[in-house]
Amino acid sequence: MEPYRTFTGGIFETNAYALQAPEGWLLFDAPEGACDWLVKQEIQLRLLLLTHGHIDHIQDVARIKRRFGCPIGIHPESAPMIADANFFRDFGFGFEIEPVEPDLLIEAAPSRQFLGMNFEIMEIPGHCPGSLCFFSCEDELLIGGDVLFAGGVGRWDLPGGDGELLFSGIRKKLYSLGENVVVLPGHGPPTTIGAERRTNPFVRPL
Repeated sequence: MEPYRTFTGGIFETNAYALQAPEGWLLFDAPEGACDWLVKQEIQLRLLLLTHGHIDHIQDVARIKRRFGCPIGIHPESAPMIADANFFRDFGFGFEIEPVEPDLLIEAAPSRQFLGMNFEIMEIPGHCPGSLCFFSCEDELLIGGDVLFAGGVGRWDLPGGDGELLFSGIRKKLYSLGENVVVLPGHGPPTTIGAERRTNPFVRPL
């Protein structure tokens, strides 16, 4: 049995991942439809963690908060994206969200526990300010958001994007993880650190 469950939703086919930690279920990211999926899966969510604040990853945050009453965690630089209803409109995007104030502000840390599960938290900007990756060394699992994909990387041409920051973060922080570490990306199928080190056309090891 997989140690996680995957939901893909919204027009950008965005992935969310539910993990059963020792103290209950936690969810990474909240694309459109995630709340209904949690209900159908009979998952009693205890915590929602966001890898970053782009619209396709946060559309169900308010619904999840209302339904489950669980805390919401996000990086301080991404926090305005969920708290300001007009954030995306101000950049010229035709999206509107129901604003939610985050309960936890999460920054880089060598070790932090969520519901009894331990993660190393890495900040890898370049796709989005305040972009986070959550690494479970015990499970050899990386919840990577839109940083590293199977055969690709996150876009760096959106507001706040920076390709060099993104590429250097992948090389320094992700490629140093173990070959067998499974990467759960924000879009597309899972991959491994080893496969991306060998074949990713965007970021070659130095």
